[in-house]
Amino acid sequence: MFGDAKASQLDASNRLVAYYENLLTVNREGSEVMAVNDAAGDHAVSVSDATYSLTKRAIQLSRQNFGFNATIGPLVKLWKIGFTDAHVPTDSQIHDRLALIDPLQADFNDADLSIFLKRAGMELDLGGIAKGYIADRIADYWRAYGKRAGMIDLGGNLLLVGDSPAHPDGKWRVGIQAPSSERGKAILSVKIGPCSAVTSGIYERHLEAGGKSYHHILDPQTGYPRQNNLAGVTIFSKASIDGEIETARLFFAGQPVPGWAADRPDLYGAVFVTKDKRVTVVGLKDANVTVLDPSYQVTYTD
Repeated sequence: MFGDAKASQLDASNRLVAYYENLLTVNREGSEVMAVNDAAGDHAVSVSDATYSLTKRAIQLSRQNFGFNATIGPLVKLWKIGFTDAHVPTDSQIHDRLALIDPLQADFNDADLSIFLKRAGMELDLGGIAKGYIADRIADYWRAYGKRAGMIDLGGNLLLVGDSPAHPDGKWRVGIQAPSSERGKAILSVKIGPCSAVTSGIYERHLEAGGKSYHHILDPQTGYPRQNNLAGVTIFSKASIDGEIETARLFFAGQPVPGWAADRPDLYGAVFVTKDKRVTVVGLKDANVTVLDPSYQVTYTD
């Protein structure tokens, strides 16, 4: 947060993150999402407005079958990629979990804000959308106090509020990480105004086992990590939650989608990075792109 940032406002921002994490996490007992998971196949659970609205949107998106699936919890818990006890499951274990991944088996009651997972063993996992939602809520809080500029970094989710005070042109500089290099080594830099930059990649969380590498982006259709030539995709958008959604859509597509964002002025562009060091920059008409690593082949498209 830039300008007359007060410690109390920064502390309140951190408390806001903790508040939403306590509602939405599946990595500790006691959250509202875990209460819904624990009641699967037995009864509906009433939750807060935030949990209800985010979960309902997540399920609606999941029913579009473009890769994102909020009922993927059983599969995530099976692989545990990103945790010390991560392992490669058997085909039989994966098959059993796939039977529980079905967004059509989630019911919502607007009257009492209740959510019911109709099959025992079903589990919500909002990890593919929650960070973006939380980043947007922090930005709302800052705007409510008239904060002129700030940077919200939730790890893979960057939300840039207002004009950059670091540059005379007011534009931010966002680097696109080189997947095979150390953290902070960028392929290119994007000069852009206030926006969200969200990245999904195979290089952050992965499991090494049996001479193979398994990344954390699981395919709800196969039960295994999604296989394509992408190392990562970054979305530039107005809202961070939309960046989360669209990184899933484009990562699962594996390549630029014709007409993507044609009727969405809130989606500014995308950067695809492949395993064989090719980069495709989509859109970003109002941004300047500077190539920093000439070993990558960069192309541009609308």
